[in-house]
Amino acid sequence: MAVLKIARMGNATLRHPCQPVKDPTAPAIRALVSDMVETMLDAGGVGLAAPQVRVPLRLVIFQLPPSRADIEDAGADDVEGGHEDEDAASGATDPTTLPLHVLINPVITPLGEETALGWEGCLSLPRMRGLVPRYTHIRYSGVGLDGKPFECEAKGFHARVVQHECDHLDGILYPMRMTDLSLLGYNDEWARHPLDAPAADRPDAKAAE
Repeated sequence: MAVLKIARMGNATLRHPCQPVKDPTAPAIRALVSDMVETMLDAGGVGLAAPQVRVPLRLVIFQLPPSRADIEDAGADDVEGGHEDEDAASGATDPTTLPLHVLINPVITPLGEETALGWEGCLSLPRMRGLVPRYTHIRYSGVGLDGKPFECEAKGFHARVVQHECDHLDGILYPMRMTDLSLLGYNDEWARHPLDAPAADRPDAKAAE
């Protein structure tokens, strides 16, 4: 395994749709996933997409902290921000023991029109976060490393993470989903100048990565 360099916003690999994985069971794909896991853990993230490590393939990985696996959006979730999970920061959860989700050639279907706003960060936009609308209930399907297809429903933070990571596969970064770019900023500035909003909705109210 190796820690790979994470591409930042502006990198060409992040700006274009990715190609499908032809053989999910190939040793090279398994090796890529191992390197992506090492990179994600090193960066303190909960998710990572292949184009973020400069590999233009339709593959994402993520881990859901137990406190976030089944909750609804509360307006303060922080996706893929790096070192933002309270449980991990306090030592209450060991990220190396969390179940790993590998999605190859994923497809997302919204289940309903309801959306919710939530704070998201991204390892490709370090030290920043913004308020992003996402579907609250989705179905996603794909193929695993064993080559077998699967399907899953997700709500809340789980659904947000999947949508965020799969956007990378189409060359979309979360600011492109935002409806108000005044709500995009640096974490330290949000901490010094919080929004005039209830505590649960402020970006300085940490949630998950």
